[in-house]
Amino acid sequence: MGPFDRTVRLRWQAASLLAAAPVAAFATGEPPASPAAAQSSASRTALVQALHARLLAGQSATSTLETWCAEQGLADTAKVRAVRVQGVERDAPPEVRDALQVGDDTPLRYRRVQLVCGSRVLSEADNWYVPDLLTPAMNATLDGSDEPFGRVVKPLGFQRQTLRDATCWPDCGEGPQATVLEVRAVLRDHAQRPFSYVIESYLQGVLP
Repeated sequence: MGPFDRTVRLRWQAASLLAAAPVAAFATGEPPASPAAAQSSASRTALVQALHARLLAGQSATSTLETWCAEQGLADTAKVRAVRVQGVERDAPPEVRDALQVGDDTPLRYRRVQLVCGSRVLSEADNWYVPDLLTPAMNATLDGSDEPFGRVVKPLGFQRQTLRDATCWPDCGEGPQATVLEVRAVLRDHAQRPFSYVIESYLQGVLP
């Protein structure tokens, strides 16, 4: 199933949920949502699905988000920057090593960042990568700066392979940190070697 086939299916599921909402409310004795609320929910769902389709079709989450920020007017300057979350270390689960095709003896590095545009936190990402498949200059930049990963490794001519993706309905969590979309992906270099496994959680801040 291609990314846009998946998007059509998810749109249909979201529409089904919206259609079922008044029935569920009646069954629980709660008043059905107002037309304005239903319209707002539908608009929000359409935005999430539009972003979802772009992320699945694109090769770099950073560049996709920068275009999205400009179109949605999320900041005066549509420049996405990575903010490192310091003091967090996570061992790679077995599924990560399997996806990267490495054994337990292969060193991996871990990086957790928030992708920010203006004052908005758009997403949080957990990234395990194989430093031996990167250049020394790339590793030094990743270790010593907040530069987005995709921008640093762009010279590798990488391709992005989505492994798992899901929209959250309703949102997972509350407030600005609520997740509206999660994507798990592997990046492969020009030789088709997997070198990075990323879990991206897109937050409420990605919506206007």
